[in-house]
Amino acid sequence: MKTVNIVEKLSLFSEYWSPKIVGELNGQQVKLAKLKGEFVWHKHDHEDELFFVIKGKLQMFFRDRIEIIGENEFLIVPKGVEHKPVAEEEVQVMLFEPATTLNTGDKRNDLTKEILDKI
Repeated sequence: MKTVNIVEKLSLFSEYWSPKIVGELNGQQVKLAKLKGEFVWHKHDHEDELFFVIKGKLQMFFRDRIEIIGENEFLIVPKGVEHKPVAEEEVQVMLFEPATTLNTGDKRNDLTKEILDKI
């Protein structure tokens, strides 16, 4: 057991849309990521995702609305729901999701990360 300093971990990388694993518990992974720009429309057929915004403002597009997630707020995207994260400026997030979750869900493209770094 060791304390994890989120600010320190976020300082270890600069690339966007490339989650890093910072912890694991009960089949779930705790990930940190930096986001900027638009991601892809996708869904996760079998996994819910929790987006906790540490810094910045994240827009989560759904087919029928847009949810704004501010600092110290989180949003849970239920499995099977199509969504697209958008960050006009850099956003730092913590993600909680099953270890089997692929970042691009049901889509595979140049943003897909099959293997995530542990930091």
